[in-house]
Amino acid sequence: MLVVTGVSLYIVAPSLIATFGSLPKLADVFPAWFVAIFVFESLAFVSIWELIRVALVTKGWFDVACSQLVGNAVSRAFPGGAATGGALQIRMLHRAGFDVATTTTALSAVGLLSTATLFVLPVLALPAVLLGVAVDSQLLAGAIFASIIGVLLLGGGSVLLTSDRIILGIGHALDWVLRVVRPHNTPPVSMAARLLAARNVVRSALSTSWKTALPASLGNQLFDFLALEMSLLAVGAHVNVALVLLAYVAAAALAMIPFTPGGLGFVEAGLTGVLTLAGVSPDHAVVATLLYRLFSYWLPLPAGLVASLLYTRRHS
Repeated sequence: MLVVTGVSLYIVAPSLIATFGSLPKLADVFPAWFVAIFVFESLAFVSIWELIRVALVTKGWFDVACSQLVGNAVSRAFPGGAATGGALQIRMLHRAGFDVATTTTALSAVGLLSTATLFVLPVLALPAVLLGVAVDSQLLAGAIFASIIGVLLLGGGSVLLTSDRIILGIGHALDWVLRVVRPHNTPPVSMAARLLAARNVVRSALSTSWKTALPASLGNQLFDFLALEMSLLAVGAHVNVALVLLAYVAAAALAMIPFTPGGLGFVEAGLTGVLTLAGVSPDHAVVATLLYRLFSYWLPLPAGLVASLLYTRRHS
């Protein structure tokens, strides 16, 4: 993973250098725009915390927020991406008293729902396209592909939430792995039974509180998108919101590339490119991308460190 990350960073280094070369231009941005971007990014984080709280059936904020901030920071700073950060987040929640199987199932459900919501967002731009807004063919093709992925993810998530057979099949496979890896340390309750029970808890929580879960999932993506929109307005770029939405979905997909932590380099190059396709001038696209990534990528790193210290103080 270190080798892959190193090679990938070497490949995307020119785009990173070009992006950070625009740092002096941020001095021309009116300070109020920084506040607006910070508020929208903060609301995006609060939304995902609320979604996790619903899935875990808990009213507490501290452990959910701290574990998510730390897991998010680790996923953006170390090789392995979401897998590394997710494993640490599960460990922290377990240390705070949450069952591992339920936590794993809940975070998986949250990840599926959040990702599916992201890829369904292009549907919101459909009215503008139908009313005659000119859309670059590459941007439109990417939006159609994202919508298809979103529908597939929603369908797959629905199957996992409703099918006992599939959950038991996954659990039996994990039980077999455990017997091979730890033949003399078999858990008293099979993984299949634990997964099924955990899935039922998460399904019950999401179905009971869907009026909270769905807005939280949508808010997580829309507030992050609004942070990008504010970044464009801050540098003086005025483009149709529907086109920016399509560009945002494409850039968010690039952030999922596991070659570099948090898609570092790939997002900077890709977002600049898709914003240009959406009609933003190249200079504005570079500065807006830098401004957006400062709040969506770099600022959560020290926030994760602070959250780690607070969490350790409480759960010493």
